Amino acid sequence: MRALAAILAALALAAANQPGAPITVAVSGIAAAKGKVHVDICPETKFTREDCPWSAEAPAVAGTTTVIVRGVPPGRYAAQAYYDANGNGKADRNFIGMPTELVGFSNDVVVRLSRPKFAAAAFEHGQGPTRIGFAVRKIP
Repeated sequence: MRALAAILAALALAAANQPGAPITVAVSGIAAAKGKVHVDICPETKFTREDCPWSAEAPAVAGTTTVIVRGVPPGRYAAQAYYDANGNGKADRNFIGMPTELVGFSNDVVVRLSRPKFAAAAFEHGQGPTRIGFAVRKIP
């Protein structure tokens, strides 16, 4: 019993000491209160990939959904988001790999037929909490 209590205390301490501050992302353009909104916070080497080190999701709220990504250390990042309207837990794509769901990027970078550039979407995250916002859109 003591071992279990010690393990639980260690886990609680580790969660409380998670390095970095939260990034709060207000994602607008959400059509309905169904599905989820997924947000990734990415360093340059991971941007526009599916393996960004920090991510979170929240139930969709019509209009604007707020997603809080916790434990992000200070640095230069870009955010990417998608509106998972069907709730299947992934960013659906068509036969040529283009997203079929609404997607968006920090600094409201608008995408046409190519991936956005990290420099255009990048923002600085310091020691304290950061707030950003952008819209999700259908890629033409």
